[in-house]
Amino acid sequence: MAALLALLSSFTWGTADFLGGILSKRRNAIAVIGGSQPFGLIAITIVALAFNKFWFNEQIIIYGIFAGLIGMLALMAYYQALATGSMGIVAPIGSLGVLVPLVYAYLDGDKPTTMQNIGIVAAIIGVVLASGPEFRGGTKSAPILLALGAAVFFGFVVLFMAKGGQINAPATVVVMRVSQVSVMLTLALVLRTLGGLKREDVPLLAATGSMDAIANVFFTTAASIGMLSIVSVLGSLFPIATGILAWWFLKERLILIQYIGIVVTMAGVVAITSG
Repeated sequence: MAALLALLSSFTWGTADFLGGILSKRRNAIAVIGGSQPFGLIAITIVALAFNKFWFNEQIIIYGIFAGLIGMLALMAYYQALATGSMGIVAPIGSLGVLVPLVYAYLDGDKPTTMQNIGIVAAIIGVVLASGPEFRGGTKSAPILLALGAAVFFGFVVLFMAKGGQINAPATVVVMRVSQVSVMLTLALVLRTLGGLKREDVPLLAATGSMDAIANVFFTTAASIGMLSIVSVLGSLFPIATGILAWWFLKERLILIQYIGIVVTMAGVVAITSG
């Protein structure tokens, strides 16, 4: 069940990123992130109330706030890296954030089987390859450092989400969204702008924010019942879903190494789930 929920989180995250990416082609990316957060907060609040999970304690609040605020820093660093550097270099670096919870899980005592360990390695390599890494061509050091910083931030977000999810998954996500909405609302008031968002953008914003929040619930729930080493890797496969959706609906072309990455990732998933 944990593996299935983690895979569902990847698919849902990937779909949310795909929808947000479509809107980001005509609107400011940071504005899209900020504009989608309130809808995510509404969605996760409904889920928490429906499942009688709308209760909080000190640990949930701490983990949720850390995950929310660090998540905002991660997104800002990542988008800045994408804007100033080569996407083919930045994206694979950003996907390495999974190493943070993975290392923590091993140090904390997780002991996957040999087959699962092979699958974990294959899945990580596969998702990096599926991001379309560029092996040639230079880029400035600043975008690389920003991408590395974003990867580390993303890793700690996953870790704090997992820790909070072990207590109350929906409530942890509620706190995350409250902290993120508070930050974005403050920025909007200070800058006196919505970043160019319009009323016609509401459907995509609502879908993006809601799916992102639901993905967080899938992941935090998976982390509460399964090994973090396995859950964190399976939950990090969302770039695969985004890439496949872009290929299917937008007819974006994938390069050979991305096809190889998808195959390697799928082999890794089979090894993890069968191990």
